[in-house]
Amino acid sequence: MTVIDQATQLRSLMRDQQSQRQPDRPGERAAAVGFPRPEAPRSRRASVIAITSGKGGVGKSNVAVNLAIKLAQAGKQVVLLDADLGLANADVLCNVDLPHNLSAVIARKKELHEVMVKVPGGFSLIGGASGLARMADLTDADRGRIVRAMGELEERADIILVDTGAGISPNVLSFTRAADHVLVVTTPEPTAITDAYAVVKVLHRDAAGGMGGLAEPVERRVSLLVNQVRSPAEARVVHDRIAKVARQFLGVSLYDAGHVMADEAVQTAVRARTPFVLASPKSPASHCITQLAMRLEQGVVAAGAGRGGDGFFNRMGRWFRR
Repeated sequence: MTVIDQATQLRSLMRDQQSQRQPDRPGERAAAVGFPRPEAPRSRRASVIAITSGKGGVGKSNVAVNLAIKLAQAGKQVVLLDADLGLANADVLCNVDLPHNLSAVIARKKELHEVMVKVPGGFSLIGGASGLARMADLTDADRGRIVRAMGELEERADIILVDTGAGISPNVLSFTRAADHVLVVTTPEPTAITDAYAVVKVLHRDAAGGMGGLAEPVERRVSLLVNQVRSPAEARVVHDRIAKVARQFLGVSLYDAGHVMADEAVQTAVRARTPFVLASPKSPASHCITQLAMRLEQGVVAAGAGRGGDGFFNRMGRWFRR
């Protein structure tokens, strides 16, 4: 079933749920960000996709924001966590002024639902902090506080996108190590390709328990998205180059998440502080994001639906408490 097919069905279901809802009791503020309050516990947990990169400037956050919109348009309940904790900018790309962000949660001044807001495009955003050195170098206890506060999302969201920082810092690894799927974003530039492979290598070592962060090996999919390409052929060359080295030296299968075309509409939208899938929905870059959303929805998200066992935040919480 395609994303478009599901969009109509899921929107209808959500309208029925909304019409049957009773008014929220005092203190139930989740409705403010558009989450339906389930009448009974849901058997499945949210699928979590961590979006990361080896270096900055490859368009990772732009991909995350526009992907969140496309998944929301397909009828999914989507939360985007801007976990680029010291250089967060998802709010800028969405043209929203956040009254509070994760720094207030860390400082215990706000609860999570008080910093989560619905933004244009239909998804909910949890903003990080920009320009705060303390947020860029959180302690394990601070990161653990974020994780424990977000446990509630698993029963109310279908998909949680985590826009990590660039590189291989502890902040980045803490959000990738238990994700269902890690999407590595790169560009055709030689330095970006080299850094993307470095990230894949570190993710592999971490998943194998070789970096001291995990008690036992974990399985997760890692895929590569090549951004700002001039042609699909260029994207295939970049993916095949990294995938070949990863397979030869790491024994890792690096999945192909596709590409996003270099598109003037993207830069125009960024300057206007409007996600490009909203500003130019028929542009080549928007079409590529639609294809990415379909691949993820039919792959990792569909595989995660109905799955029992540990949730993402429970597993992360155990790591922080060890």
